This record gives sequence, C-alpha cells and structure tokens, in this order.
Amino acid sequence: MERLPSPMPNNNDPHRQVALVIGASGGIGSAVVASLLSKGWDVIAAARHEDKLESTLAPFKSETGRLKIATLDASDSSAVISFFDSILKEFGRLDGMVNCAGSILLKPAHLISDEEFEETLSLNLKTAFYLLRPSVRAMMKQPEGGSIVFCSSVAAQRGLMNHEAIAAAKAGIEGMALAAASTYAPYHIRVNCVAPGLVRTGLTQKFTENEAVLKKSAAMHPLGRIGEPTELASAITWFLDPLQSWITGQVLGVDGGLGKLQAR
Repeated sequence: MERLPSPMPNNNDPHRQVALVIGASGGIGSAVVASLLSKGWDVIAAARHEDKLESTLAPFKSETGRLKIATLDASDSSAVISFFDSILKEFGRLDGMVNCAGSILLKPAHLISDEEFEETLSLNLKTAFYLLRPSVRAMMKQPEGGSIVFCSSVAAQRGLMNHEAIAAAKAGIEGMALAAASTYAPYHIRVNCVAPGLVRTGLTQKFTENEAVLKKSAAMHPLGRIGEPTELASAITWFLDPLQSWITGQVLGVDGGLGKLQAR
C-alpha cells in the first residue's frame, strides 16, 4: 500500500465527518467522492491504480472539504488491515465507508473457468467482507456508530442471462450486508446496499459504446435509459447522511425500474 501526500485533517472538529471510498477511480466511486466533498466531508479516496486515481480525482481537490488519495488493493486482507490502522491513526475516526470496488463478468456458467469465478468472488464479495471487518471495528468505538454502503447489482435479485458469476457474488454481498446490519445495529452502525442496473462508467464502456447493445439495454429499463454515476452517488451519499440514522438493512434499487418492473 502506498499513500500520497494530502492535507492533514482537524481531528478536534467534532462537526466534520470522515468517509472512506473504495474504488474511487471508477465512475461511481469518483462521483461519490465529489458529492461528499461538496457536502464538507473529509474523504479518503482509495483504489488500486495510483495514476488513474490521481488523474480522476484531480478536478475535485478544490471542492469544499478535504481529500486524501491513497492506493489500496482491497482484495488483500492484510493490506486492508494495515490501511485502516493508518487512516485511523491519521484521522482518528471513521463515519462512513463506501465500497465501489468490483467487476463485471457476463458469461454463461458453462463457459466460466475456475479462475474467472474466483476472480469475480475476490473482486466483489471478498473485497466487501475484508472492508466490513475493520469498518465495524472502528465504528464500534464511536458512540454515534457510522454508516456502511455496499454496491450490489440488480442481477442479485432478478435473473438476467449470463450473469451467473456476478449474480452469485453480488447476492452474497446483499446477504452479508443484511446480517451485518442486524449484528451491529446495537452499536448504531448502519449497513445498506445500492443495487444498480446498467450505469455509464468505464467498467461498462464496452457495452455503452456499442450502439446496438446500448439501445437494447436502455429498452430493458422501464424508464427507458441507463443510469449515470451521479445518480448512484446521490443515493449512496443519502445513506451516509447522519440524518438517515433510522435506516439500515436496506437494498435500494437504483436501476431505472429494472429490478421490479416490466418494460413496455
């Protein structure tokens, strides 16, 4: 793990909120970072690739709030533990954690190799679990608890062709989040998920840049279009807001209606 220089926070200000955003170089993660900064949060933005992270977040450094950029492979359990030790030493608290790390594998089960399935679980489900453990350990020490948000997928609850591997991983995230919401509710730690449909990001670029695929995908969503990163970021930021202190154990579909409704 490498950390890049950034302004030091004011640990004595009880009104500042500190959030960690994993997968911050992606479309949704970077939108979450921008949203939180605009609301005055201190944000630790982390991802695996330093160059991409630095270039993606460069425009947000002047936003209200303070930004720390760090590199982390969240699929490495020991690296995650060390990372949390370092940020808690520096910031003194953790009020919110958002995991936007993940992958997409669209193949029928009979064509998926063991290696591909293991990678899908590692980048999605294992990453979520490795981040959950130190997040709750940190928040349990705070009387006010904190808020944790995971990114699932509409495919976790609706059967979509060729989604077997990613559906298994994302359904695991939802089950884990619900169990954790129950376990840590006495500590005022809230755990929720957002479940998007197709969103226009770098990860989905191979789908969204193909006009035929994009048109078909948009038609699957009852609202007639795919999603934008800012729409997911708005929902995630809403979950993190302390004003939502009575909301936990929820899976919010931010999916243009795909998860529950039939398109015309």
